[in-house]
Parts: sequence; C-alpha cells; structure tokens
Amino acid sequence: MTRKSKAQVYGRIQLYDGDEPKGLPFTVVGREWWALQQLIEAGEKGCTPIDNPAPRWAHYVWLMRGNGIDVETIHETHGGQFPGSHARYVLRTKLSVVDEVGSLAA
Repeated sequence: MTRKSKAQVYGRIQLYDGDEPKGLPFTVVGREWWALQQLIEAGEKGCTPIDNPAPRWAHYVWLMRGNGIDVETIHETHGGQFPGSHARYVLRTKLSVVDEVGSLAA
C-alpha cells in the first residue's frame, strides 16, 4: 500500500526594494506560507503565537528571514499567574503575492 502525501500549499512572492523588484519571485510552501499569509493579513498589528496559534512560529520566521524577508520581533511582557514575555512578529518587507495554490488551516 502506498502512502498518500499531504496536499501541498504554496505561494510565489516577489520582494521589493522600494518600488523596484528585488531578485526573482520565489516559492514559499506549507506552514511557512501559512505564517507569511498571517503576517500579510495582520499588517502593522503583527501576529503572536497566542492570537495565531501554530506549533513553531519562531521557526517559520527563521525560514522567512533566510529567504530575505524582514520580520521584526517585538518582545511584549505580560502579567498574570505566569508572568513573562512573548513575541509579536511584524512583517517589514514590501512584497507581493504573484500566485498561490491551496489553503492551509491553522
């Protein structure tokens, strides 16, 4: 019996330096694509793992940075029974979505 692979979702994006395209469009796949979509939709507000639950936000951001996508990490403190801090990620790179295939739910 052969094992079926999961349906792959992806987006092709173009980065910009000002108004000029920076390099060629490239493909972002799977959860990294999902996380990038979340950052695009959130805009200046950004995303936290609490508001946009996913198992490995820091890894998705690390992958994006490796592809030249600038994502700012803002450390926010919180109180309560278990005080500490959490990260808020904000997309800082100007980009456009050239093509996208499929949808990946959280």
